[in-house]
This record gives sequence, C-alpha cells and structure tokens, in this order.
Amino acid sequence: MNNKRILLLSAYDAKSHRYWHQQLQQHFIQHSWHILSLKDRYFAWRMAGNALSFKASFHNVLIGAYDLIIATSMTDLSTLYALYPNLTNIPSILYFHENQFAYPANHNQKGLLEIQLKTIYAAMVADQLVFNSDYNQKTFLQGVSQFCLKMPDGLPAHLCHELKAKSNTLAVPIADDCQPLSNKTKPNQNLVVVWNHRWEHDKGPNTLLEVLRLCTNYPHIKFHIMGQQFRSKPPAMQEIIEKHAAQCLSIGFVESRDQYINVLQHADVVLSTALHDFQGIAMLEAVACGCTPIAPNRLVYPELYPPENLFPSAPEQPKHEAQSIVALLMNPQKLRQNPIHCQWQQLQPDYTQLLEKHG
Repeated sequence: MNNKRILLLSAYDAKSHRYWHQQLQQHFIQHSWHILSLKDRYFAWRMAGNALSFKASFHNVLIGAYDLIIATSMTDLSTLYALYPNLTNIPSILYFHENQFAYPANHNQKGLLEIQLKTIYAAMVADQLVFNSDYNQKTFLQGVSQFCLKMPDGLPAHLCHELKAKSNTLAVPIADDCQPLSNKTKPNQNLVVVWNHRWEHDKGPNTLLEVLRLCTNYPHIKFHIMGQQFRSKPPAMQEIIEKHAAQCLSIGFVESRDQYINVLQHADVVLSTALHDFQGIAMLEAVACGCTPIAPNRLVYPELYPPENLFPSAPEQPKHEAQSIVALLMNPQKLRQNPIHCQWQQLQPDYTQLLEKHG
C-alpha cells in the first residue's frame, strides 16, 4: 500500500473514538496521519459548532494537501468543505461509531433535529459511509427515512437510496491485548461477573441494581463493577456503592489497562444491561479475554451473541430483566461460549482494502 497523507477528524473525541483512531495509526504506520480531535464535552455546542472549532484550532493543518479524509459522523463535514474548498476533491470516508437517530426515547438532547440534519449533510458529501455494525447502519438509514417523512417538502427524491448505495459495515477492531489466559484456573466456586460500561443512564444501571438486589440471596455470585465515571452518578450506581459493596470484588473505574485486562481474563461472565449500544466494545473486549456474554435481546447484541445468552428485552421493567439475568447466572452451563469477533487480525485486511480503495 502506498504511503498516504490521511487527515482524520474526530469532532467529539469520546473514549471509543480515540480507541479506534489510535489503533488505525498504530497498525498503519506507513501512512502519514494528521489527527485533529475536539474534546468530548459540551455535546450540544460540539455538534453545532465543530466546524468553527476545527477552524479555530487547526487552520494551518486544514489548508494542507491530503490523499484521504476520514471523519467521524459527528463531524460537520459539509460546513468544513465550505470553509476549506481545498478539501472537497479529496476522497472521504465518514465513519459512524453511532448515529443520532437510535438513542433511547428519553434521550433529551436540545437541537436533535438540527444535529440529525447535519449528519445527513455530512453523509451526502462523503464518498463512503462506514458503520461499526449492521444495527448501526440499519437504524441510521431507517432514521433518515423517517426524518424525510416528517418534513413537509423539498427533499431529494432518492436520498435514502443514494446513502445506502455507498454504505457498508466495518467494526472497530478490538485491541491486541485482549486475549484469554492459556491456563485459566478457578480457585473457588464463585461465579465472577463483570459489568464494564459507562456509568450513565443509557447503560441500564437500574437493571444492574436490581440484579445485585436479587443476588444478595446468592453469595457465590460476585461482581466487578467497572467503567468510565463522570461528575454526576446515576442514583442506581450510588446505591450500588452504598448498599452492595460486599457483593463486589471491585467498584469503580480501573485506570491501569493491564489491571483491567487482568480482571477480564479472570472473570467468568460479562454482563450488559444497555439501553443503547451500536457495537459494544467493552463487551467484545471481555469476550475476547474469555468471558461468556449475557446481554439483552436488542440493539447490536443479536448480531454478535448466541440467542441462549440473550435475555428478553424489557427496558422499562428493570426488575423483570434482572430476574431473567439471574436465571441465566444460576444456570451458566446453558450459556454458549461466543466466537471472538472484531480482532485486528480478522479486520485488518478489510481496513487495508478500505484505505487502498480511497485516495
């Protein structure tokens, strides 16, 4: 593959977005990467004004010459093209870690319609749309279709068809350090469960709390409650800290990557209670480290995990979901080991082809 000058734009550089582009840079060192990122804070402003912020911070980089542009779907690509006409003839890929049409119903984001419209504009001007899962692609295209139906007039007749024609799926690869232990042994009869998600409402903390409440009757089930935390904790997570610490082998974000991987390698089960997940990197990392997955029968999970490992989806009934989860935990022999998805050795040929195709 010829050396390319690649401009990568990450408009809201969340942890999973950094995970993705840092690995691209690491695994394709023959290219010259110019990565411009904006901090993952002030969401409404970042979505509305990221083109201005890129111009304010990176003007001298944006006027440069490149062979390929890769932008995350939160990037206001159409406005950047207007500000920097030199970018318009460069092949471009718009990568969707998520889409603004498939958040939970109670996702109360100001200006959501405008954010959705900017994503549509970006998708229209990009040469290729790449999604991290089939679920992500499907819900985006459905969302655009429903968006168009709500508008009174003045829309391109074949918009959805044109977007679909240039769309495909290519997951975020899982880092190479996610490997199972070759000689894993169990020192006792405990069943160790990991919940390793962001401490926010959209990751289903109410269901997790109900699981812990039920598991007070089953002292052999132990938990690691990990994941990124923020200044404000959901009430359910605070109650877990205050009332269920005795059931937990650890509670809180693990700063050390080596320690985090070690916890995953020694655990038995990884649990998701998420209300939205477009790929679920935390789950995939744990599965790659040897955990058996348990997840709701919704979102991206049915395309990744065996049906035996999925509990019935009832997001408005956390107690009901918790009962289904505990029933699976009490019969772990009925769960299936999952094939390992999305590792670099599996996906690097597809990424190589993607970069070769453009630019």
